Amino acid sequence: MSSIGFSTAAVIPASPRPSTRLRLTTRGRAVLLAVASVPLAIGIAFAALSGGSAIASGADAAAVSVETVTVMPGDTLWSIATGVAPDADPRDVIGEISRMNLLRGGELQIGQTLAIPAQYAN
Repeated sequence: MSSIGFSTAAVIPASPRPSTRLRLTTRGRAVLLAVASVPLAIGIAFAALSGGSAIASGADAAAVSVETVTVMPGDTLWSIATGVAPDADPRDVIGEISRMNLLRGGELQIGQTLAIPAQYAN
């Protein structure tokens, strides 16, 4: 006859492994916050120290009078440039007027006031 036997050695129960979880204590949170805030504090300090010297009071600035031209019907930048500086190259004068008045594309409106660069003013 045959018999089937079970042994207790064949079934080994797995021992439960303690799961390790990262726990932050109050002191650990404070240390982590301090380490993370150091680069931010350095950046703020650098901005405060380097940006502070850029503040201008304007107390020593001399008053500059600016001549202006009012755009009339039919005026173009070319006609204004040749009228203001007849001996200069109109393209250079147009470039200076455009930069000084922040003109985009040379569009003018009737009644618009344009500042004239000092080297071309009479």
